Amino acid sequence: MKILIKHHRISMVLVLSIALGAFIWACATVPITGRRQLNLVSDAEINAMSFNQYDEFIKGNPLSSNKVQSAQIKKVGANLANAVEQYFSQNNLSSQIADFAWEFNLVADPTPNAWCMPGGKVVFYEGIMPICQDENGIAVVMGHEIAHAVAKHGSERMSQQIGTEMASSTLSALLAEKPEQTRNIFMTAFGIGTQLGVMLPYSRTHEVEADRLGLIFMAMAGYDPSTAVAFWTRMSEMSGGGSSLEFLSTHPSDATRIRNLQNALPEAMQYYKK
Repeated sequence: MKILIKHHRISMVLVLSIALGAFIWACATVPITGRRQLNLVSDAEINAMSFNQYDEFIKGNPLSSNKVQSAQIKKVGANLANAVEQYFSQNNLSSQIADFAWEFNLVADPTPNAWCMPGGKVVFYEGIMPICQDENGIAVVMGHEIAHAVAKHGSERMSQQIGTEMASSTLSALLAEKPEQTRNIFMTAFGIGTQLGVMLPYSRTHEVEADRLGLIFMAMAGYDPSTAVAFWTRMSEMSGGGSSLEFLSTHPSDATRIRNLQNALPEAMQYYKK
């Protein structure tokens, strides 16, 4: 009996050690901020799923017929993508976005909303364009959304939601075993939209981090980061200070956010060249 108990204890220690090692191995670092995060899903798996879901969304939602605004989305998107790629290249981090396949589309939907899937798949809704007002406003939103993708916030949330299962299974295995459940977790984790899943707000940590990175990315791309304060103020005023707008249901806009943006501006302005 003592031998069995001893062996059981050794086995438990071994299992716990392997599990701890797996979690340490799965920790990643967010660029620029240096924050450590848990990531249990590979970029290859999450991007493959993202590209598939993005294609489905585009097929099911008509693109905007507004050529001027559509061109603005693609122009700002290309500038931000180039800036991000250049920064990552200069800092020997290109491998972190090697699988990105940037795409920027404006859909004919009056909802004030926008999002970015893993791998740089961006969608803007026509309803948010009047709030953006110009390319600086577009850059504020797009920089923030791209920041979520580059910092892999959705993958982090997805890892947290399915961490127990992922400890013994890959994402592809989960898709094979529980396709609908895994798809729902994906949609919820990335907050794609009501057509595809339930909206889930990012954590305060993720939002603050995306605001900071978004300012830096738009500054790198040549857009004035100081305009972010005016944009979020307009968003807040549209909702009467609340969160009735769909975009604000995942992007809380309040006095705290404005203060955080103002605190982050000096750092972002260092990257801004008029």
